[in-house]
Formats: sequence, C-alpha cells, structure tokens
Amino acid sequence: MRTVLITGGTRGIGAGLARQLLDGGARVVAIGSAEGPGAALPAEAARRGYADRLAVHRVDLGSVAGTTALAEELRARYEVLDAVVLCAGRYHAGRAETVEGFERTFALYVLSRFLLPELLREPLGRADRPVILNLCGTGGIPAGRIHWDDLQLRRRYSGFRATMQGARANDLLGVSFAARHAGSGIRYVLYNPLIVDTGLADPFRQPTRALVRVLARLLARRVEQVTPALVDLLADPPDRPLSAFRRDTPVDLSRPEFDPESAARLHRVLAGLASAPAG
Repeated sequence: MRTVLITGGTRGIGAGLARQLLDGGARVVAIGSAEGPGAALPAEAARRGYADRLAVHRVDLGSVAGTTALAEELRARYEVLDAVVLCAGRYHAGRAETVEGFERTFALYVLSRFLLPELLREPLGRADRPVILNLCGTGGIPAGRIHWDDLQLRRRYSGFRATMQGARANDLLGVSFAARHAGSGIRYVLYNPLIVDTGLADPFRQPTRALVRVLARLLARRVEQVTPALVDLLADPPDRPLSAFRRDTPVDLSRPEFDPESAARLHRVLAGLASAPAG
C-alpha cells in the first residue's frame, strides 16, 4: 500500500487529491491548517469505509517549530513515504508576521516547502519510486523574483508580490533539492495547475471579491478536473531528478528562473533562517 503525505490536504486541491488516492487504495496522511475547516474529509472517509487509511494532522505549517515537530512525528510513525505533495498555501492581502517573525506567505509557501522535503528524505528514500510533487506557480507569467535584500517584504508588501516571490522560490527549491540529492532516486516535480476554483475570492474584500468570484466561474477549472493529472504523476513520475509542468506542458529548465547559483544561494539563506528567528 502506497503512503502519500499531502500538505493542505483537508481542503481544495489537496483534499480532492486525497479523495482520489483513497478511492484508489492508497494510505493518505493529510496535513491541515491548525485553523479553519477540516472535518469534511475524515467524515467522508468514515462514510466510505476507508477511515483506517486516512490520518489527519492539524498543524500550523507557517511555524518552523511546528513543521519540524511534524516531520519528527512522521519519521517515527512511517518507515516509508512514497510521495510528499506540497499544496499548502494562502493568499494574504495584508502583511503580517508569524510568532517566529516571518512574513506569513513566506513562512508557509517557502519555508515549510523547504523544510518538509529535507526532513523527510529518509522515509522517502526507502520507497520504490519516491516523488515530491510541489504545486506552485512554475512557468507563470509575469515571472516573480526573489527580493534578496528584503525577503520578508517589510518595505513594499503586496499579496501579489509575496505570492510571486514564493512561486519563484519554489522553482529554486526544486533545483536545489534535485542537485543536492541527485543520487537519492527521489524525483522532484514542480506543477502549476493554473487557475483552479478553490475559494479564490475568499481573501479579498468587496467589490474585488465579487469580481474575482465571477472571473473564477468563467476561467477556473474545478478541483476534480485537476486531480487526475496529479494522480498520474504520483503513479509514474518522470525519471529525471527534476521536472516542471505548466498544466500538461513541460517547462524548460534552462530558463533563468531555474538558475543553479540562485538555487544554492536560496538554500543557504533558508537553512540559516530555519535555525534562527527572522529578526
């Protein structure tokens, strides 16, 4: 039985993927936010008879300490993890910091996605065909950039700027992981599902919320239209250490967004931040 860990696994794309994997006979470890809804998936699993194959953990992945403690618990509980799927993310229109001093989008979208794959390499390495599937904005237009002199965006914050920096950082996370662990057999897949209706309008105030809701109905795909491609990637990941897709289209890894030197630099910065407060 394959065991798949999904962050953001109790709502949106993560929950949809969890349902499809459970229907296919897999064991799913769903990581949900410490706040907000999360009871629907366990209740559904109980009704459909696969509650014994679903484990739900309520964790604040915006916390370095919480993410680290979760990884320690998972390493002790699961000898083998076949896949780690990184879905957790949230749009923040206004800037705020976590208790550890990190900007919220950066903490959840970048730091947690840096930490979990690194801390779970041991159980991943025991799987036959291990894969890390990172749902992010790879290949997005316009391209984001890393604000090296202001990673926490203290001077010029916007939700869009924070999200786009996170998208670019995730490209570099894939490059760095694949380069440092090329011989591990772990495949790292960056995947941009494009616009998916997962409550896109919720973070906005009126009248922007109404406009985004209309645009989502017109342009966004439903979750159930997205998850089959993700299931296929988990079952049969590309053989190379790193690959990237914008929906079904491969992304050219020779693009500047995947610069190895920038990836190595980001790894050093994040390793330092993860071991000390942001300040």
